[in-house]
Amino acid sequence: MAESFAITNPASGELIEEIQLAEAADVDAAVRKAREAQREWARTSPGERAAVLLKVASLLEERADDFALTETRQCGKPIRLSKEFDVPGTIDNAAFFAGAVRTLEGKASGEYSADHTSTIRREAVGVIGSIAPWNYPLNMAGWKVFPALAAGNAVVIKPAEITPLTTVMLAQAFADAGLPDGLLTVLIGRGRDVGEALVSHEGVDMVSFTGSTAVGRRIAELAARAPKRVHLELGGKAPFLVFDDASLEAAVHGAVAGALLNGGQDCTAATRAYVQRPLFDAFVEGVAEVMRSVKMGNPEDPATDLGSLVSATQAERVHGFVGRALDQGAKAVVGGGAPRGAFYEPTLIVGAAHESEIVQDEVFGPVLAAVPFDSDDQGLALANDTRYGLAASAWTSDVFRAGRAGREIAAGCVWINDHIPIVSEMPHGGMKASGYGKDMSSYALEEYTVVKHVMSENTGVARKSWHRTVFSHG
Repeated sequence: MAESFAITNPASGELIEEIQLAEAADVDAAVRKAREAQREWARTSPGERAAVLLKVASLLEERADDFALTETRQCGKPIRLSKEFDVPGTIDNAAFFAGAVRTLEGKASGEYSADHTSTIRREAVGVIGSIAPWNYPLNMAGWKVFPALAAGNAVVIKPAEITPLTTVMLAQAFADAGLPDGLLTVLIGRGRDVGEALVSHEGVDMVSFTGSTAVGRRIAELAARAPKRVHLELGGKAPFLVFDDASLEAAVHGAVAGALLNGGQDCTAATRAYVQRPLFDAFVEGVAEVMRSVKMGNPEDPATDLGSLVSATQAERVHGFVGRALDQGAKAVVGGGAPRGAFYEPTLIVGAAHESEIVQDEVFGPVLAAVPFDSDDQGLALANDTRYGLAASAWTSDVFRAGRAGREIAAGCVWINDHIPIVSEMPHGGMKASGYGKDMSSYALEEYTVVKHVMSENTGVARKSWHRTVFSHG
């Protein structure tokens, strides 16, 4: 019998909806249906697929308020963030891939071998098993579904079981836009059941996962048994590198925004600020002042800056990091108190050792650790001294320092004098323990397509000259 699961509002504890969780048998049925539907979908033109995505973008715009409110209620994030970032970003992403798929090309045809013409084709991978996280349920579902469907694939997606509602709403928008049945299936279930069954299923040609590095390793291991293509966007521990010539005001406000966006539940969040010593004290003072002005409260109130975290469990996890740091001699300049339910106040930590867990590990909450450095070489070395490599930022008014930071920081994205902005046209993805592969941009279409070489013989001659390397012609 299917297990029932209660989806609750983390800010209020209110029951939103009770659902039945999927099981491994549901995965098999969804994948089989997807394989059948995908064959026909792959034969449609890019223009036909683009038309569906454009219709989805239009429906998302029409239903924007419902999407935003649902996202806020299931996640605890401020309604302002849902309305101004999550939903508009998803709409833009759908529209982008509707256009990008119509310009997808291989190399030009040519004669690269005597008497032959070569052509490069880009074809759909097949059935994509997608697993999306709970921090940006709508955005992350879109990042996976849009390029995959645009390229001619079918998708079976498992959202996080605690935040599945906007993914279901997105699938309904696709159905209303005319997407044929079977091409997009949402399975709400636990990772150990539905997730592992999806990754391991022989009918799944590719797995796309966003989540923790530990789970990413498990997925890579399971997928390697087939083997099948894997796209992983994993954890991050973004350095926020402030040189002594930076605008202090810009760095202070950038640090608070970068650390607190979505309650710090963001793989690209500013989590460890390395500040050159001449600016360090003023930076800490400025960040503390701005953090104290942040309004934490009801996520549905447009005046709220910081809502709840996704659950009381997550808030306790975050506080565990902070508590252990304080026990080890660090100081909380702002915050650091026990959570109130799922709410956790903005927290600024100083005095933590660089090798400590609060500096090295992903906290995933509204916590920023500040560490001073002396020379440029030391600052860059500290920024790279982590197993992660998803995102980073460097703050300076010197073009040469900026250029060096962009070259030397090992991260998939390095922002200069800003932190966290993303656009559909540019790729998002990491290196090292932050995974591999790209979301967004035309590079995402490369993830969801295979390159095929077709070589045609041009002469019609039965006996080719190269045959003599195998047998003589007499």
